[in-house]
Amino acid sequence: MPLRPLWLCRVCAAPWPCGTARLTLVSEYAHDRVALNIYLCTVLHDAAADLYRLYPDTGPDPATLFARFLAWVPRTRPPTEP
Repeated sequence: MPLRPLWLCRVCAAPWPCGTARLTLVSEYAHDRVALNIYLCTVLHDAAADLYRLYPDTGPDPATLFARFLAWVPRTRPPTEP
């Protein structure tokens, strides 16, 4: 879990989700990538609100937040036809 409102990893102090958190999330949601994406969209929303509150003049860059929270998630492949 992240340390809020800074959104840093409680273990290694890297921006959350750090490498270890990403591996853990992919493992936990291995059979439901849609749920993983929904969860990450929710925490991205919370992180954006917290970070904009902390840094009202500059705020976080939207592209950077997307890369940090969503772009790394492995894509689901459509089922192959027999």
